[in-house]
Amino acid sequence: MAEKNVEGLRGKLIVSCQALPEEPLHSSFIMGRMALAAKEGGACGIRANTKEDIGEIQRVAGLPVIGIVKRNYGDCKVYITPTMKEVDELMEVAPEIIALDATGALRPGDVTLDDFFHQVKEKYPDQLWMADCSTVEEALYADALGFDFIGTTMVGYTEQSRGLKIEADDFGILREIIQKAKHKVIAEGNIDTPGKAKRVIELGAYSVVVGSAITRPQLITKAFSQALC
Repeated sequence: MAEKNVEGLRGKLIVSCQALPEEPLHSSFIMGRMALAAKEGGACGIRANTKEDIGEIQRVAGLPVIGIVKRNYGDCKVYITPTMKEVDELMEVAPEIIALDATGALRPGDVTLDDFFHQVKEKYPDQLWMADCSTVEEALYADALGFDFIGTTMVGYTEQSRGLKIEADDFGILREIIQKAKHKVIAEGNIDTPGKAKRVIELGAYSVVVGSAITRPQLITKAFSQALC
């Protein structure tokens, strides 16, 4: 059923509807309405954080969801669905896709990506999985492990990808991943204009995720206000 639902994401826009506890729009109710607004604007999928937000989004918007849980564990660098606890929470609402950090950093307890992915696949064999990567090497490694979707989510956000820009060299990182990966590639991370979104689909991305440029009004407002300084 999940595979059938995600077919509707091909060539389409996924909107990331997330607000962390310290942000003004932090509320499952608000995220549900944000997802509904995204649907009315033409989005065909939603990326969301926590089972509470996802449950509300499913109820209100009824779109396929890429689910995550962001949680910090001390000094651990992995914070996107880092342990089985977060996976179990997500499975209570069963999003079509669950995204995992696939940057190669060790998880709590010094668990490697290989071991963790084996564990989640064994426990939930019918679930679809997305790898949130920051480099070409990470993406191809996740592809070889058998992730259903490879994402460029973390490009520029990790130590090993510092200084990298997803749009550099006409999306060179994305183009190389698409060329070499066997699984579907989702473009995500600083895709902040309609032109960029259109271009990544032209290059062969399965779909494109846009977040802050649509759903974080404090950041959108900041860009305008700073332009006037």
